[in-house]
Amino acid sequence: MFNLIRMDCRRLFKSRNFYIVLAVTAILILMVILLVSVVSDPQTLDAMQSNGAEIDDIDRRMSEQIHHMSQLEFAEECLNSGFLLMMAGIGMTLFVSQDFASGYVKNICFVRSRHGYVLSKALLAGVYSVLLTAIGVLLSLLCPVLFGLHPAADSVRHILQYAFWLWLPHWSFSLMTLALVLLTRSSTLGIILSILSGGGVTATLLQMVCRQLHWPPIETYLLSTVAGRQCIPFLGMPQIRMILLCTAGWSLVYLAASLFTLEKQDI
Repeated sequence: MFNLIRMDCRRLFKSRNFYIVLAVTAILILMVILLVSVVSDPQTLDAMQSNGAEIDDIDRRMSEQIHHMSQLEFAEECLNSGFLLMMAGIGMTLFVSQDFASGYVKNICFVRSRHGYVLSKALLAGVYSVLLTAIGVLLSLLCPVLFGLHPAADSVRHILQYAFWLWLPHWSFSLMTLALVLLTRSSTLGIILSILSGGGVTATLLQMVCRQLHWPPIETYLLSTVAGRQCIPFLGMPQIRMILLCTAGWSLVYLAASLFTLEKQDI
């Protein structure tokens, strides 16, 4: 098992796709920070108003609120849109699909157990997602100064707590793409569902269905909703319970689906 994980990590850090995913993630975060800094700049709002744009008191209050945010509040503002989920899912999809394209999965499953293969990939998903989460949190904490924003500093303990609880649903979300690649042996479905689910499209559609059928709000248990609503700075026990419940539940479902799929398929 240890050798499998070590081989996977070595292959990950030698993969070009891995660094492309990291670079795209960093660029997206910088673009979000730039956009937030532009729309919160009072001079920009005055210029837009002088050019005929409608700027009301809500826009002014939002600008003032952004300038009075703490570091973690600003990080949440930048990271709760779901693009970290998308990148985690796309990254794992591309990495696992390479195992089928190169014949790696056939060689490993011939020599070692298929359970060991799935477990090693699950642990690698944790490594992949923790790196993406770390990049997202660090950039959203350090880069606002480059764009003229100076959020109030938070303690290291609170920053680490926020990063940990943010990481858990991203790890579980990566396991979804592992199951999809093992099922289809292709990256197409994993990438599509990473974008739709990570972006909140599936949660929105499920919310509409639940309202039409008068069902309970099932969409609140989706990982995209958990990452967007429950992973907040200074979270309390209700948020912690929801994160743990949904992360553990979906992780078990995805791991069971991965094991079942791999056992039933001919490699």
